Amino acid sequence: MSRPARDVQAFAARATDAELDDLRARLAAARLPEPETVERAGRDRWDQGVPLADLVEVVDHWRTGYDWRWFEDRLAAIGQFRTTIDGLGIHFLHRRSPRPDAVPLVVTHGWPGSVAEFVDVVDELAEPRDPAAPAFHVVVPSLPGFGYSDKPATTGWGTEKIAAAWVELMGRLGYPRFLAHGGDWGGNITTVLGGRFGSHVIGIHSTFAQGPPGLSTDGLTEDERRWAEETRHFWGHRAAYAKQQATRPQTIGYSLVDSPVGLLAWLLDKFADWSDTDDSPFERIPRDRVLDDVTLYWLTRTGASAARIYFESHDSLDPDLRVDVPSAITTYPRDVEKCPRPWAQERYRRIVRWRTADAGGHFPSLEVPDSFVADLREGLGAVLAAA
Repeated sequence: MSRPARDVQAFAARATDAELDDLRARLAAARLPEPETVERAGRDRWDQGVPLADLVEVVDHWRTGYDWRWFEDRLAAIGQFRTTIDGLGIHFLHRRSPRPDAVPLVVTHGWPGSVAEFVDVVDELAEPRDPAAPAFHVVVPSLPGFGYSDKPATTGWGTEKIAAAWVELMGRLGYPRFLAHGGDWGGNITTVLGGRFGSHVIGIHSTFAQGPPGLSTDGLTEDERRWAEETRHFWGHRAAYAKQQATRPQTIGYSLVDSPVGLLAWLLDKFADWSDTDDSPFERIPRDRVLDDVTLYWLTRTGASAARIYFESHDSLDPDLRVDVPSAITTYPRDVEKCPRPWAQERYRRIVRWRTADAGGHFPSLEVPDSFVADLREGLGAVLAAA
């Protein structure tokens, strides 16, 4: 049974000046390797990872120009809180809509993301400028081990337990029935929410559909076959990070917690590789939004604890799980995993809206925020009409 809202406490985060000074000192003292040995022009220059010149430029801005206080103030303006579920402190943003017709919505991030992915879209979802647009009471939790949520001290906090915790969280906020959205790990958790908790979840919107394993490519269109091949290639050639974090998160964690430059490179590599850009991720994602995310990991020392979600849940989605609540699925063209619709329909059995976006990659709320908000509204609108 859900606890009352009094078990939810307002939360304020404020890094000390000493912590920020320490970060700048570490950045100034960083030891860097020699440049990469591949061609240093075009997208191919990322073939060995983050190019030295790009990293140096971002490190210099992080040390001399970036304003962490802006991000702290932004979180405070949205509204942030904590509550304890199954012995673990969970941090979340909560932006109530003033609209009487607003519907509760839980939005779940993934890795290498955080609540920082959604700070620029929360207000428009809760209080749209267009009075005809749907409005939502938006809840954005920090995954266990991420940001200002607690770090689990034992195993067990995988996607199934996280989904159950989100049901408890929403109940405490007075939302016994709610919508859910997510991408990356958030998409996986959203799938579990829709499949396991249909009495609480009105419907879902996801940018990460995952069909059951072992399905045949027979009958797929040419584009769908290409999607399947691109996903296979990603896991075969660009997913060493996932294998490392799924098998040895503690080992990489020492570097991620001790070296801000190491942390930046580990995360920036994914913002570059997974976004819809020709070269730098900053073609679409503002540099300071990436640094908001990286600095949040740094100040909370969550490089290792966030990596452990792979140890807990990599390849763990129940192959027999089926989602019977209304589902809207959007695929972004430069995302790293794209599920053909015939495969998705084997798991999501009431797809009420299926869309391939015109632009965007793995981080659409950062890359194409206006399009992301419009698509999320339309998708959830279709879900509500079918519920």
